[in-house]
Amino acid sequence: MAKKKIGILTGGGDCPGLNAVIRAAVRRGITVHDYEFLGLRKGWLGLVKGDAFPLTLGDVEEILPQGGTILGSSRTNPFGSNSGEEVPACEQHFKELGLDALLAIGGDDTLGVARKFSDRGLPMVGAPKTIDNDLSGTDYTFGFWTSIERVMESIDWLRTTAMSHERIFVVEAMGRSAGWIAAYGGMAGAADYILTPEKPFTLDELVWSMKRRWDAGIHYAVIVVAEGAEWHEREIIQEDVAKDEFGHAYLGGIGLELSKALGKTLAPDLGRKANDLTRHVVLSHLQRGGTPCAFDRILGTRFGAAAVDLIAAKKFGYMVALQGHNIVPVEITDAVSVTKVVDQKFLDLASNFYY
Repeated sequence: MAKKKIGILTGGGDCPGLNAVIRAAVRRGITVHDYEFLGLRKGWLGLVKGDAFPLTLGDVEEILPQGGTILGSSRTNPFGSNSGEEVPACEQHFKELGLDALLAIGGDDTLGVARKFSDRGLPMVGAPKTIDNDLSGTDYTFGFWTSIERVMESIDWLRTTAMSHERIFVVEAMGRSAGWIAAYGGMAGAADYILTPEKPFTLDELVWSMKRRWDAGIHYAVIVVAEGAEWHEREIIQEDVAKDEFGHAYLGGIGLELSKALGKTLAPDLGRKANDLTRHVVLSHLQRGGTPCAFDRILGTRFGAAAVDLIAAKKFGYMVALQGHNIVPVEITDAVSVTKVVDQKFLDLASNFYY
């Protein structure tokens, strides 16, 4: 009997831990379930074009500590404007490649595509990937903890300059709709103020906090702001900003138009009211690069192995998720239907350390 052939793709932005998932899926699939694997290049674009290559045990032997993804990635959306051509192409290539199932590793956009193909009858399983940690159904996504380590380290480094020159640094972190990276990275780095999409802010309350620090004899500050933080006084116009195939405006260091409207505007506005020596830093892709931390290596490994077990159990249309200490299956539809935001209690705790 012919071996079952499983496809793997990674879509959306890269993040640390992707290769851990790929490695675990291939190793468990081959050694436990006797599967064969194909890697699809550049996310859903690989299925659109039928661009795939064999994945063997040797191919994944040394990839656990590597950042990024050996499969490449893109933000291709087969159900976008060219859906009339690309959706049938994907379905045809799925058949021509001889796939029995496909493991899609990605965030809400990538998994949203997997859900739509699952609804059309293609056997799909998902693994949650987003450094933003905003997918519902899972406590954490791999890549997130490595990202907040990067933010924490950046705050530590910038604090020395802030102290030396009595400056305010505005550090812009990723987080379009949820402020997990800013909140957790900011707390780990003892940020002096954290701004997230979950809690709209005004410039006056920020100025008031900075002046309290100065009155207390602390003449510096590091403020962390999520790229999607809601600033009451300033409306961000997005119509002319470049968007990806899923309709999302490019934010932060990826699309400087919006960065100017938030991080690059907040710093000088704050400087005029609180401190002339105010600077901004956009962390951008630095947050998602480099080797994964231990937690993300382990979580990625657990996700990859569990995803292949879902395929073996023919539990299609599901995503593997971390709930407590356990890896459990969650319907992809449930995972992508609601954005998971930072709990208000956590933000309240962080505010206890502001002046």
